Amino acid sequence: MTSLDFSTVLPEVTLAIFALAALMAGAYLGKDKIARPILWATVVALLAVAAMIGFGDQADGTAFHMMFIDDAFARFAKIVVLVGAAAVLAMSADYLSEHGLLRFELPILIVLAVVGMMFMISAGDLLTLYIGLELQSLALYVVAAIRRDSTRSSEAGLKYFVLGALSSGLLLYGCSLIYGFSGTTNFAGILGTIEAGALPLGLLFGLVFVLVGLAFKISAVPFHMWTPDVYEGSPTPVTAFFATAPKVAAMSLIARVLFEAFGHVPGDWGQIIAALAVMSMFLGSIAGIGQTNVKRLMAYSSIAHMGFAMIGLAAGTVYGVQAMLIYMTIYTIMNVGTFAFIMSMQRDGVPVTDLKALNQFAKVSPLKAMALLILMFSLAGVPPMLGFFAKFGVLKAAVDADMGWLAVLGVVSSVIGAFYYLRIVYYVYFGEEGEAVTSKMSTVQYGALLVAAALTLAGSVSSFGVEQAAARAAQSLAADVLPAAETAAPAGEPAAANQVPAEAESHAVE
Repeated sequence: MTSLDFSTVLPEVTLAIFALAALMAGAYLGKDKIARPILWATVVALLAVAAMIGFGDQADGTAFHMMFIDDAFARFAKIVVLVGAAAVLAMSADYLSEHGLLRFELPILIVLAVVGMMFMISAGDLLTLYIGLELQSLALYVVAAIRRDSTRSSEAGLKYFVLGALSSGLLLYGCSLIYGFSGTTNFAGILGTIEAGALPLGLLFGLVFVLVGLAFKISAVPFHMWTPDVYEGSPTPVTAFFATAPKVAAMSLIARVLFEAFGHVPGDWGQIIAALAVMSMFLGSIAGIGQTNVKRLMAYSSIAHMGFAMIGLAAGTVYGVQAMLIYMTIYTIMNVGTFAFIMSMQRDGVPVTDLKALNQFAKVSPLKAMALLILMFSLAGVPPMLGFFAKFGVLKAAVDADMGWLAVLGVVSSVIGAFYYLRIVYYVYFGEEGEAVTSKMSTVQYGALLVAAALTLAGSVSSFGVEQAAARAAQSLAADVLPAAETAAPAGEPAAANQVPAEAESHAVE
C-alpha cells in the first residue's frame, strides 16, 4: 500500500480502526457499562467521517490499481450512507435501552456494515465489489437476529442469511462469466473490451447474474421475498437501518457496475433495469394495500421506491443518474422520519405496529400527527412535498430517454401506492373511536421526525445544494463512458451541462 492508496481509503480505514477499538473496549471494560457510550461514540465517528469526506480533498483518485475509486459519485453516496446510519443509531438509543437491546456489539456491527457499504460504493473491480458486499451482508445477518429471545427475529436473520447466500452465489457466478469473457475483473478493463453497441453474449449473461445478485440487496422484484418478513421480524431500529443506508449503497453499486463496466451498451442493460423497475413498482404498490402491520407496509413501500429509483438508471443518461441520487437522498430522509415515529408507537410500554392502533392519534398529539401526514404525503408523491419532486425527476429522465412508457407505468403505480399512505392519514385523523396508541419519543426521535418533515416541505423551495452535488456526482460517474447522445441535457437545460468532454470520449485502462 502506497501513501496515496492510504490517503484514498482513509475514511474506510478510520471507521475500521474505530470498530476494532470499540470491540476491545467492550470486551475489557464491561459490555453493560460501555454499550451506551459506544453507541454515541459511533454516531460521532460516522458524522466525523462524513465531514471528512465532505470537506476534505475533493480531487478524484484511485487506489490499489483502480480496484478502489474515489470520485464525486462515491463521496456523495457515502455521505448519504454515513449520515443516514448516524441518524438511525442516534434516534434508536432510548428504544434499544428500554427494550433490552442495547448491546455494545450492535453499533460495532453497524459500523462494519457501513465500511462494507463504502467499499461497495467505491468498487472499481469485481473483487472489491464482492468483498464490500459480503462485509455488509455478514454484519446485517447478525443484526437482523440480534434479539436472540425472539422467534421472529431469529427467523428473520435465518431467512436473510439463506437467501443472501443464494444471491451471493449467483453474483459470484456472474463475476466468473464476466472474467472469463473479458479476461479481467477491473471495471475499466471490462469496459475496454466492449465495443460501443456490441455486448458479447457471455458478458451479457454474466451481467444478468450480477444484477440478480445485486437486485436482492435492494429488494427488487422478483428477489424481494425476504423483505417483508425481515422488516417485520427485526427490531424496529434494525428495520429502520435496513430501509435506509444499505439501499443507498446497493443502488450506488448497481450504478457503478452499469456505467463503469458496461457504460458503452446502455441499451442492453437498460431493458433489464426497466423490467425490474416495473415489477418492483407494481408489486410494492399493490401488495402493500392489504398490509395491516406498519413495518410490513414499509417493506412493500421500500420495494416500490426502489423501482422508482431504478427508472433513473434505466434511462442510461447522466441526468438519470443525478435523478436517482436525488431520489435516494430524499427517500432516506423520509424513512428516517417515518421510522422515528414507528419506534415511538407503543401501548402500556409494549411496541405496537398495527395500523389501526393509529385511530384518532391526531387528538393525542396534533404536532406529531401533522409531521406524519407530511411524510406520508411525501412518500405518496403528493405535491408540493419533496417526494413529488423525487418522482418527477426520475420520470423526467425516462421521458428524456424516449422511455415514455416507463414514465406512464410509474405514474400509474404511484397512484395505486398512494392508497396505503393515505389510509394511514385517514386512521390518524378520521379513524374509529378507541384507545389510541401512545407515542413516547426521546428528544432525538422527536427531532428526527420534525426535521424530516420540515425538510420534505422546505426542500420544495430550496435543494440546499443537493441537486448541484448530485449533478457533479453523476458527471463523474457516467459522462466519460456514455456516448455523447446519451449524455445530452434534458429539455430546458443548457446543453453544456451534460456534454461529454472531447478528451473523455474513451475510457482507457490506466
